[in-house]
Amino acid sequence: MREIGIDIETYSSHDLKSCGVYRYVEAPDFAILLFAYSVDGSPVVCVDLAQGERIPEDVFTALTDPAVTKTAFNAAFERVCIGKYFFGKPLDPAQWRCTMVRAARMGLPLSLEQCGEVLRLENGKMKEGKTLIRYFSTPTKGKRHLPADAPDRWEVFKQYNIRDVEVEQQILAKVRRLEPAEFDERLYTVDQLINDRGVLLDRQLAENATRFDDEYKAQLLEEAKALTGMPNPNSPAQIKEYLHRATGLSIDSLNKKNLDDIENQLTYWPKAQKVLRIRREMGKTSTKKYCAMLECVCDDGRIHGLLQFYGAARTGRWAGRLVQVQNLPQNHLPDLDYARTLVKAGDLDDFELNYANPTYVLSELIRTAFIAKPGCTFHVCDFSAIEARVIAWLAGEQWVLDVFRAGGDIYCATASQMFKCKVEKHGENAELRQKGKIAVLALGYGGGVAALENMGGSRMGLSQQEEKDIMTRWRSANPRIVKFWTIIETAAVRAIKYGEEVTINRGIVVSYRWGMLLITLPSGRTICYPRATIGVETGDGWRGDHEIIEYEGLNQTTKKWEKIRTYGGKLTENVVQAIARDILGYIILRADKAGLNIVFHIHDEIVVEAETGQTLQDVEAIFCKPIDWCRDLPLKGAGYTTPYYLKD
Repeated sequence: MREIGIDIETYSSHDLKSCGVYRYVEAPDFAILLFAYSVDGSPVVCVDLAQGERIPEDVFTALTDPAVTKTAFNAAFERVCIGKYFFGKPLDPAQWRCTMVRAARMGLPLSLEQCGEVLRLENGKMKEGKTLIRYFSTPTKGKRHLPADAPDRWEVFKQYNIRDVEVEQQILAKVRRLEPAEFDERLYTVDQLINDRGVLLDRQLAENATRFDDEYKAQLLEEAKALTGMPNPNSPAQIKEYLHRATGLSIDSLNKKNLDDIENQLTYWPKAQKVLRIRREMGKTSTKKYCAMLECVCDDGRIHGLLQFYGAARTGRWAGRLVQVQNLPQNHLPDLDYARTLVKAGDLDDFELNYANPTYVLSELIRTAFIAKPGCTFHVCDFSAIEARVIAWLAGEQWVLDVFRAGGDIYCATASQMFKCKVEKHGENAELRQKGKIAVLALGYGGGVAALENMGGSRMGLSQQEEKDIMTRWRSANPRIVKFWTIIETAAVRAIKYGEEVTINRGIVVSYRWGMLLITLPSGRTICYPRATIGVETGDGWRGDHEIIEYEGLNQTTKKWEKIRTYGGKLTENVVQAIARDILGYIILRADKAGLNIVFHIHDEIVVEAETGQTLQDVEAIFCKPIDWCRDLPLKGAGYTTPYYLKD
């Protein structure tokens, strides 16, 4: 026995979607109902655990045998569920291979059903599955349905369980053609260990913050009712009706983008302006993250499973789960400790006496709900401007690399290069630094005026002509980066049209196999674009008729699998973000090898729960050590120490 493909069907009164698998398995009624498996590609067998059948002894022994590889689609679910049910803890992730991750490495969907459809499998996932799961795997109005309640449906459920293994095995056979980079397989194991470890929640802070938010918004609602005479001034329709009645203005939409403009229009109607401000306060949802934290915190007081390996399409970056740590509100309060103390004390009146805007303060405290366990502290360390470093390294934009090597301010240096004058952060021509910053952040991937606008150009007071000027100046200052967009696009076109294997900057290899555009990175990992083709776009503009690159992928807006266009700037963005991800991956592996306990990580930052004797310098040293495949890339990590998570 070398490999077992596994799929299980389970029952729990906890909602998997909102609480995550680690909390899901802690329900007192959690059970594995069906256990389907295939040994070394043999026909699938379903073990009906719910009706007293037992897993064969050799198969059961294999679940903990390091010599036997276990596979599953979204293996984290099977690994945690089986481990908890039979052994009281998650199984060793080093023994598992996730078919979903392997599919994601090839640019395929993270859904078993969608993946089967995209691969055009003859027998895909059974459509009856969702209905059967609702019936047997979740309580319905407090009632649990047993096999005896619907024997015919139970037999279909068993067939569904078997089919899932069959589909997973078919997908596995197809995705095996692309062997993952060795370091990325190790990284998956460490990633699972990080999720198993989890991070401690300050439950008192989260519970009081949730209560404060509810009570404060109830106060606001009553105040709004008194001002407007409306039964529900939280309703957009009622607010628009009130504003029209009070001011004569007709408001089309109350979305976030329009609120500032609407509020400015209400200058001569202070009462209406106050009502709108109250409505904005009531509509703030950032504090909902506290509720999410409390929903998924486990019996050990920790939140597990915050990160999805290969969750972000194509680049291989992690995606947030449950609490979405990638988009936590930043904190700028100078008295963060004092604010936390007031919330933990639980007196809303006292809190309101100190802070005029409670929802804003509560939002700023969200990060601080993650705390180090007693006797430990957090060492938080990250790279600065990692994407700006990587793209300059790729393109060979030497002046940018020199700035980083010298420890300079890249935004000042960029502005100096653009405007041909000295720019200092708090000194000479300081006002130009912001233009340098917005240029660095917006223009590196082929973007123009629209990219600057999306980055907040007009909010900075920039006119369209000024935005165009910034774009022109930045491109003139960074000719090698601009050239790289063309280099990678040309290589992709050649690979797809002629089947050529093209080597470009830093040993990146662009090729075409299995109907896929492949970009192999300096790390050895490969980015995949399925069913890539070259089309022709007809246009009467400056470009005229021109070739375009198309591939199939998941539209992030519609969540549908469809044709997607790409171009040199977008390919550059994918490559840069993927390389930055791989750099962080190497840092994570080093930290794990050094015995440092990472509790979670965000973008280019890791959070270590440090034991006594583990210093910040130990963590920073890991960031500063060169990586073999990018030894001449100037990398430097800097960090800080804190008892709770924050943004320094």
